[in-house]
Amino acid sequence: MNKKISVIGLGKLGLCFALNLEKKGFQITGIDIDENYINSINYKTLKSLEKDVELLLSRCENLYASNNLELALENDIIFVVVATPSLPNGKYNHEQIDILVSKLKKIGKQQKRKDLVICCTTMPTYCDKIQEELDSYNYKISYNPEFIAQGSIIKDQLYPDMVLIGQADEISGNLIENVYKNLVENQPVFCKMSRTEAEITKISINCFVTTKISFANMIGDICNKLEISHFNVLNAIGCDSRINNKYLKWGYGFGGPCFPRDNRALGIFAEEINIDPLIPKASDQYNNIHLNYQIEDFIRKNEKQTIEIDGVSYKKDSIIIEESQQLKFAVELAKKGLKIVIKDKIEVITQVKKIYGDLFEYTSN
Repeated sequence: MNKKISVIGLGKLGLCFALNLEKKGFQITGIDIDENYINSINYKTLKSLEKDVELLLSRCENLYASNNLELALENDIIFVVVATPSLPNGKYNHEQIDILVSKLKKIGKQQKRKDLVICCTTMPTYCDKIQEELDSYNYKISYNPEFIAQGSIIKDQLYPDMVLIGQADEISGNLIENVYKNLVENQPVFCKMSRTEAEITKISINCFVTTKISFANMIGDICNKLEISHFNVLNAIGCDSRINNKYLKWGYGFGGPCFPRDNRALGIFAEEINIDPLIPKASDQYNNIHLNYQIEDFIRKNEKQTIEIDGVSYKKDSIIIEESQQLKFAVELAKKGLKIVIKDKIEVITQVKKIYGDLFEYTSN
């Protein structure tokens, strides 16, 4: 197969993808817009908190970063890994993809077919609209989102449970599948389907996980009220093969940059087609209610006036505090008069201080 690939968007996810591909023998043209950032990649001076990024960058020989979009079009398969943050209404902001599409149209029709693979999360039906816009320019649009977690992106890309491919056609689907067969170090299931089916699948998976987390926390809250072991109950529930124990633990609610927004986005899309999204709504609502029960349970069992909380990012090995339930937990305890000492990385402490100032005491780990 042709091992020349372009990756547009060299943020945390895109750079990890490019580095993993390069490690497996691909020649990568990476495109970004920040010249200083591009230079830090080409000169291998980039500093990253994401595990193994600096190591892979120091060893790579076939990754070239540029801000020249036309260089990306020298390759026939182009992965797009730009940001699609949430809008205030809960939908995904497709602005960066829209800007890219406008630039591609200005460059003009391609002499050879180009496979443009959207890897960022999009609202269902969006990729079909992009295909309509770029069809006459000789682009085929596919959708190939990744299922990764901050702090373990490199590993997650190499060991996926499933590779989701919303293919433009059979040619595109096989092309993307072959890229992943050369990339991964396990034997994932390849699920090939239409673009819209894949868009719905992506956010539905995360919605199911949030539902499972909220359910587990609700059962745990019931057990705590009765002063019985939530561990025993949830462990037994998870022994049923239809359920299993993954994400079936009592603890902090879900947070971070993916679970909450994907859950809400599925609900928004369902409402747009006149389906009442009771399940994603309930998962989101109980996630907030659970925090109150968790605080109540902690105060009932705790006798200390000074509490050290080891880590307030949304998950271990991350510096992201977006919708962190751990941080919300710390804030509520502090508001109730307890002395809270936050122990975390400097990068996390800096973010928390900017928002909450001297509400907490801080110690760096």
